[in-house]
Amino acid sequence: MSKSIPGNQKHLTFEDRQYIEDTLNQRTSFKDISRFLCKDPTTISKEIRKHRSQNTWNRGSFNNPYNFCIHRFRCKKTNACQKVIICDKHCRSCHKCNQVCLRFERESCTRLLHAPYVCNGCSKRKNLCSIPTKYNYNARTAQREYEELLEGARSGINLTRSELHRIDSVAAPLIAQGQSPYMIVTNHPELGLSVKTLYNYIDQGILLSRNIDLKRQVKYKARKCHKTQIVNREVFQGRTYSDFKVLGLSLGGFVEMDTVLSARGSDKCIHTLYFPDIELLLAHRMDRCTPGAVRLVFEHLQASLGDAYEFQSLFPCLLTDRGKEFGDPDGLETDPEGFQRTSIYYCDPMRSNQKGGIENVHTMLRMILPKGTLFESLTQWDLNRVVNHINSAPRKNLGDQTPYELALKKYGPEVLGALQLKLIPPDEVILSPKLLKH
Repeated sequence: MSKSIPGNQKHLTFEDRQYIEDTLNQRTSFKDISRFLCKDPTTISKEIRKHRSQNTWNRGSFNNPYNFCIHRFRCKKTNACQKVIICDKHCRSCHKCNQVCLRFERESCTRLLHAPYVCNGCSKRKNLCSIPTKYNYNARTAQREYEELLEGARSGINLTRSELHRIDSVAAPLIAQGQSPYMIVTNHPELGLSVKTLYNYIDQGILLSRNIDLKRQVKYKARKCHKTQIVNREVFQGRTYSDFKVLGLSLGGFVEMDTVLSARGSDKCIHTLYFPDIELLLAHRMDRCTPGAVRLVFEHLQASLGDAYEFQSLFPCLLTDRGKEFGDPDGLETDPEGFQRTSIYYCDPMRSNQKGGIENVHTMLRMILPKGTLFESLTQWDLNRVVNHINSAPRKNLGDQTPYELALKKYGPEVLGALQLKLIPPDEVILSPKLLKH
């Protein structure tokens, strides 16, 4: 840019183009136009040459639209194409004249070859101009071409066919296994994509996968209200969410607890435990959704870990909802020998967000066991397999690490072995119902 012109580096507006058209009709130089618009003269020159429009319908007094020779008005040459049959027709009126004549010289105009590159401001009338193809600068046409170019530059994808095929060959099979775009991008950094870009490619139909294949792109059904709350309000004394907040525990100081119900026709359910700091999930099968069944799960965990002290170190405090299966806190907090192994606190009614971590991880559990699934044929071995695949999926909140990896660092392999947890390779993680299809 010229040092004497303070430019603003902005795109030309329609008012700027209208000014260019008006001043071109007044034969104003590019330098004067650029000084008024605070642009470089080359910017004005490029704008005019790029957006000038052809005037092909007004070709002057000579009617042959194919002849561009400067000698066409006085030329009397015939049979320039050397036909076998002698032609007495003047070649200047033939469309083959310019291609076969050896004396052909193309007519040109200095206004079109040099500044201003258009016929705007020309003193010669258009119907008397002998130049076959004329050029005009129109502000509305230039603005429309600019907007079309601006919109087209932001459409489509900046990928070759081979790059698109490489991304599709990795993403499509993993999405079919139930993995999310975040998991795919995290486990395959060689793709060079962000999560948002992969979502956009799927939404635009560029890849083989579609939105219906994604778990979180489809709409959820309306939740049903179940009358399964605790009737005895005395159990909440000293165990409300306000009492829990007074403790001031960090994410690693408590564990969230809940249950997942089967479809109608089965009394079996799943008891879940969730560690918010490392997002680890544990799940156990229960034959009935009762306090006695939850107590059996606690007894099984205590036996697997070794004693009540190990149980207390792993589950020092439990935060759960007001489901009737948790209506006997005294029996759950103490073991058969009377040792207090944990403390239980309850969320406020209709406030599932107070234990939002376990509610969120239940969406991953429902990817494998969708609503409407009967748990009659579900075994604990199946649940262990489900939990291992969920805990082997990387989490964005964990710095792209898996819950299993963080649990291994925090508790060690012996505790994870007692909980029957193991790591699944990234490309073998399946978060869809076909995981349990035998």
